[in-house]
Amino acid sequence: MTEGQDPIERVMGRSRDLYDIATWDERTLLDTVSVRLTGLLKTSSRLLLVFTAVLIIVAQLALTGFAVVRNPLLGGLTLLSVVPAALLVGYIWYDDPTLRQSLGSLVMTFVLGVLFAGFAAIVNTALSGLFGLIPVVGLALYFFLVVGPVEELVKWLAVRLYAFRSVEFHAVIDGAVYGAVAGLGFATIENAIYITRVYLEVASVGVNVVPSTINIASVRLLAGPGHVIYSAFAGYYLGLAKFNPENRGPIVVKGLLIAALVHGLYNTLVSYLPRVIPFGLPVFVAFILVYDGVLLTVLFRKLSRYQDAYHEALRIGDETGGEAEGETERPSSA
Repeated sequence: MTEGQDPIERVMGRSRDLYDIATWDERTLLDTVSVRLTGLLKTSSRLLLVFTAVLIIVAQLALTGFAVVRNPLLGGLTLLSVVPAALLVGYIWYDDPTLRQSLGSLVMTFVLGVLFAGFAAIVNTALSGLFGLIPVVGLALYFFLVVGPVEELVKWLAVRLYAFRSVEFHAVIDGAVYGAVAGLGFATIENAIYITRVYLEVASVGVNVVPSTINIASVRLLAGPGHVIYSAFAGYYLGLAKFNPENRGPIVVKGLLIAALVHGLYNTLVSYLPRVIPFGLPVFVAFILVYDGVLLTVLFRKLSRYQDAYHEALRIGDETGGEAEGETERPSSA
C-alpha cells in the first residue's frame, strides 16, 4: 500500500483523471489565484514577523535614547564585547568543508538574529515576575523553562526564516554555520542593551561611568560565545532535519532541547554558584573556559564527524568514478 495517497488514487491513479476528486494540481483560473494567494500569505506573514521585530528593537533602543548608536564609547565597547564570539563564528564558517555561504546570506541571518532578540526580551520580561514568586528554585525554573527555550527558539527562527529556505543551505553542516551567525547577532544586541543599561544607570547618579561600563562589557565579552555555541547545536540539527524530512520534527526538537538545556544550565550555574562559593572575576573566567570548553569539544567532535564522512564520500566518489554530492561545490581552499 502506498502511503500518502487516497484509496481511489492508489487503485485508479494511472487509468483515470482524478483532479478535484482525489488529486489536485493547478489547472483553472481559481486554482492559479489560490496558488498565488497562498504564496502571498506566506510572504506577508514573514514580512509581518520581521516588521514587528524591527518595531520592538527600535522601541528598545528608543527607551535608551539610542545611546549605543550615538555614544562612541558604548558602540566601541559593544563591538569589542562580541570579538570572541565573532572569532568563533569565523572558525566554524572556515572549517566548513563544503561550499562557503555568501556574505549576503550570512548578513541576513545575523540581522534576523539581532531583530528576533526583541521577541525573547518581551517574553522573558513578561514571565520573570511569575517565576520570581517561587522561592529558591524559581530562578532555575525560569532559566530552564523560559529563557533557554525562548532565546534558542528565536535564534533558530532567524535561521529558519531565510537561510534554511536558501539554495545555499545545501549541507547538514551549514546549519551549524548559520546557527552560529544567528547566535552572534543575538549576542550583539543583547550586549548592546546590557552595556547601555549599566551606562545609563551609573550616569543617572552622577558617578564616573567608565569603570562600570567597561566591567559589564568585559562580562558580556565572556558570555557572548555561549550564544554562538548553543545556537550552533540547534542549527546543526536543523540542517540534519532539512535532509531528513521524514523525521524533521523530532530532529528539530532534539536540537532545540540540547541548546535550551545547556543555555539554561549556564544561566542557572552563574546565578546560584555565587551564593555558595566566592565568585569573583577570576573564578568566573575559569568557569566560562571550562563550561564553554566542554561544549566546544562536543560541538567540534560532531562537526569533525561530518567532515570525516564528507571527505570519505569524496574519496569513494573519486575511486568509483562517480561524484559525491557537493564535490563540485568545494571551495578552492578545501
